[in-house]
Amino acid sequence: MTRRTKLAAVAAALLITAGAAGSATASGDGKGPRREAAALTGTAKLYRVASDDITFAFDAHLALKDRNDPLAATGTFRYSHYKNGKGGRAEVAVDCLVTGGKVATVTGVVTATDVPGLLHRRVGVSVHDDGRRDRLGYSWAASDPTKDEVPPCTAAAPFERVKAGTGDFDVLPWVYDYPAE
Repeated sequence: MTRRTKLAAVAAALLITAGAAGSATASGDGKGPRREAAALTGTAKLYRVASDDITFAFDAHLALKDRNDPLAATGTFRYSHYKNGKGGRAEVAVDCLVTGGKVATVTGVVTATDVPGLLHRRVGVSVHDDGRRDRLGYSWAASDPTKDEVPPCTAAAPFERVKAGTGDFDVLPWVYDYPAE
């Protein structure tokens, strides 16, 4: 092997190693330092037998420095539900994020919508990132978000199935810093 080929092979190996280390750091899989205390990202469509088009997208984060305060979470999430040309959508500013294992609960206040009475109301969503067929739940399954107050960090259990091939949720488990005794 020539010197140039050896150098190229070593450089490629270093790049691959650096890329893997960067992924471990970002994902918080225990192989490197974490950049955040918790996160929920990804998109999916819900499974419905009818012709409903229901989509959710998340970009919610809890900074490592705020690991003991889930109300310091930031980010956004969006959802829409349309059937036969009718329905609505909402964009939400995150105000709480709690995760445990592969389950996340996120709440926020609606900042943009075409649903009457929903603007400036809090809604909540839960996600189960099982790696095969994600699930999702939402606070308005049990209440009317235009009339009922949803507390921070509250949503229904993830009871809805995600349409096959669409769930790419990624839940970074929460790191809570327990006080020493």
